[in-house]
Amino acid sequence: MQKIIQSFVKVFDLYKPHISVFYQESIYLKPPYVEAIKKKRQMYKEIIFSVIQEGIDKGEFRSELPVEITGMSILGMVNWSYKWYKRDGGKTIEEIGEIYVDLILQALLTDKQKKDAITQPYLLKNQMAVD
Repeated sequence: MQKIIQSFVKVFDLYKPHISVFYQESIYLKPPYVEAIKKKRQMYKEIIFSVIQEGIDKGEFRSELPVEITGMSILGMVNWSYKWYKRDGGKTIEEIGEIYVDLILQALLTDKQKKDAITQPYLLKNQMAVD
């Protein structure tokens, strides 16, 4: 999940002008392009959902969280970044990615998994304690 979120967020830094134009002008796309985009979005959504389900199946993610709502929440949170992210803002894209990862993992992980040494490097409170 950490790698997915970090790479997802970096897209907004790399392609912000393109993404902004796309969201504003996408209503003018011809049907074949709309279908191609829908297909890609569905594939990405399914990847997110499958990672969440895998985490639940392994007992690492909380089982009481519905996969679809959780996945759509993640997609919505990160996708909205294009509206407010600025390269010269207070945080770098990497720092924003770390914050998103922390928010998402703090919500998803079981209490036991939050304490696991494998998870610790991805949670901000632990990074701050080291700094």
